[in-house]
Amino acid sequence: MKPELATKIRFGLVGIANTLVDVVAYTLLSLAGLPMFVANLISTTAGMACSFTLNRSFTFRARTGDVRTQIVLFLLVTTVGLWVVQPILISLTSGAFDGLHPVVAVVGPKLAALVFNLVWNYTLYNRLVFRQKETAR
Repeated sequence: MKPELATKIRFGLVGIANTLVDVVAYTLLSLAGLPMFVANLISTTAGMACSFTLNRSFTFRARTGDVRTQIVLFLLVTTVGLWVVQPILISLTSGAFDGLHPVVAVVGPKLAALVFNLVWNYTLYNRLVFRQKETAR
């Protein structure tokens, strides 16, 4: 298997893991009576911590580099992708789903934005956050 394909597969597995952490934590915290905002803040933070840890150690196998710099870059890439790029893409693609079933009209643009966000995260994590230094020949 080509190394880049293996990295993409690991990235997908990590995405599943951190999504499960987020959803399970959110569900448990909500059922325990925490307000939605607090439960979501805690669960997404746990998911992001899981994502950073597993992407650094497992997906990109970043054994070098300053961890603090990587954390800052990771948070910047992830939050801009989630809170800036994703809403813009949802707005831009929502017209393509007009007139369809109401659930599809809501979920369709979100899924389109998520697909873009996967590419955004993978590319920037690989080329910026967990970039491997070139070895001298």
